[in-house]
Amino acid sequence: MSLESARRVLTIEAEAIRTLADRLDPSFIKALDILEACRGRVVLTGMGKSGFIARKIAATLASTGSPALFLHPAEGVHGDLGMLVRGDVVVAVSNSGETEEIIQLLPAFKRLGVSLISLVGNPQSTLARQSDVALDVGVAEEACPMNLAPTASTTAALAMGDALAVALLERRGIQAEDFALVHPGGTLGRKLLLTVEDLMHRGDEVPRVSRDVTMREAIPVISGKRLGMAAVTDADGRLTGIITDGDLRRALQRWPDLLEHPVHAVMTRQPKCIGKGELAAKAMQVMEQHAITSLLIVDDAGRPEGVIHLHDLLRAGVV
Repeated sequence: MSLESARRVLTIEAEAIRTLADRLDPSFIKALDILEACRGRVVLTGMGKSGFIARKIAATLASTGSPALFLHPAEGVHGDLGMLVRGDVVVAVSNSGETEEIIQLLPAFKRLGVSLISLVGNPQSTLARQSDVALDVGVAEEACPMNLAPTASTTAALAMGDALAVALLERRGIQAEDFALVHPGGTLGRKLLLTVEDLMHRGDEVPRVSRDVTMREAIPVISGKRLGMAAVTDADGRLTGIITDGDLRRALQRWPDLLEHPVHAVMTRQPKCIGKGELAAKAMQVMEQHAITSLLIVDDAGRPEGVIHLHDLLRAGVV
C-alpha cells in the first residue's frame, strides 16, 4: 500500500511538470525579458508553502548570476517593503492568486513602479490580473489524497522557477568561471575553482629522465618521486614521452633484461597533457576518459613544468 501511494504521488507530480512544458507560451518569454532587463534585484515573495518555494527560487536565481532575495509578505506590510526599490522585479508565488498578504502589497508595488511576475494556479485571480506577466502553474490535482495539502502545485511552481533561472542563465551567457565566484565552498567550489596549477607538482617534484638513459637508471627516479611515472625528455629538455608503472609491467613481459634497455624503447610517446590553467575537474575528466592516473603540464617551449596525479585530485575532493 505504501509503495502504491508513493508511486501515485510521483506520477501526479511528474504529470504536473509535464503539463507545464506543454503549456509554455509567449508569456514565459515576456517574463524572461523582464528579468533580463532588471537592473536591481529579483524579489521573490510567497506565503506558507509557496513562501518556501519562493525562497528556493530566490536562492537558485542568486546562485546562477541574478541577484535575488526573499520578501516575506506578512513582514512586508510591517516595514520590510523598505528592501524593495525602483528597478527591482517582484516574482510572487501563490497557487490561489488570492493570498491576502500578497494582495495587500500590490498597491505598493504599483507605487514603486516595479514589474510584477506571478506564478499562479488561477490565471483569473486578482494577483494574475494585477501582474505584468502571469505564468500559469496550475495543476489538475494535488498529490494529497484529500486534494488539500500543497504538493503537486508547489512542485510545479518550483519547476517553473527553475525554468526561468536556467533560461536566464543561458541568456546572460553565464560560464562555469562566473558560477564559481558565488560557489567558493564545498565540493562544488572545489570543482569550479581549483585549477591544475593549484594542485600540480612542480620543479624538483617532477620526475624527469633522459630518453637515452637505461631503465636501470630510470627506475630509481620513478620510485623516488613516488608518482608512479616519469617524464621523458630529449637533450634540450623537451617532453618526448612518459614512463608509467603500467609501461614497466608491460615491458617486463617482453624483455627479461629490461634494465638494460633504453628509456625511449619503453616509454609511451605523445603522453596526455593538460594546461595548468584548466580546472582540476577537467583533469579528472581526462584521466577517467583515458584510464590514466597522471597528466603532464608543459611550458611554451614544450618542457615539462608540472605533473598532476589522480591522488592529488582525490585529496582535494575533486570527485
